[in-house]
Amino acid sequence: MSDYDPRLVDLYDVDNPDGPDHDFYRALADECEARSVLDLGCGTGMLTVTLARDGRRVVGVDPSRSMLSFARRRDDADGVEWVEGDSSAAPSGPFDLVLMTGNAVQHIPDDEWPRTLGDLRARMRPGGTLSFESRNPAFREWESWSSAPARRDTPHGILTEWMDVEVVDDRVVRFRAHNRFASGETVVEEQSLVFRDRGEITSDLAAAGFAVDRIAGEWDGTAFDGTSRVMIFVARAL
Repeated sequence: MSDYDPRLVDLYDVDNPDGPDHDFYRALADECEARSVLDLGCGTGMLTVTLARDGRRVVGVDPSRSMLSFARRRDDADGVEWVEGDSSAAPSGPFDLVLMTGNAVQHIPDDEWPRTLGDLRARMRPGGTLSFESRNPAFREWESWSSAPARRDTPHGILTEWMDVEVVDDRVVRFRAHNRFASGETVVEEQSLVFRDRGEITSDLAAAGFAVDRIAGEWDGTAFDGTSRVMIFVARAL
């Protein structure tokens, strides 16, 4: 897809507020005593700026120019290095902690996934921590995503939204988010998500030089039992 419409980026934080997921990653940064953090797929930078503190280097990387433009206007944005691009554009590090939040890993297609993990491992110190979450395919969350048109008031006027979903195969789901503004203009965002299971992700991490330390199924740290909607991986660079 092309870059996000700036009007929809303005709504991103409303639709994806700070919450227990961010609390988990902030606590992990403290637990790791991370002095350097790479946030890959940082989006609007809501979490990224809260990771920055005196003595800690924080880098936010995202392929979306619209998202980064929003991030750079945040309070405390000067405490973060912002980089446009994917994992190959990230600075060399070495980093103590690398994060991919907001289910960002599912936006990485199979032909880029091994390279992404390799890029991250090359930018981390041995013993560094990699953490991210991914939706559990067994939960089949996409089955609830198709929706009828709904209206809401926004800073850009009344917005009518609906979504349709296409199951491409047993791992890939494509969705189209339709956004019709009061002017009658409709913006369609089409994305494909890869639903990798626990075994596949664990194997991919091992191939890239990581060992999985734990997998949580809840943001309070409860261990993943196969039935929760999310898998939260915490892995160590070997």
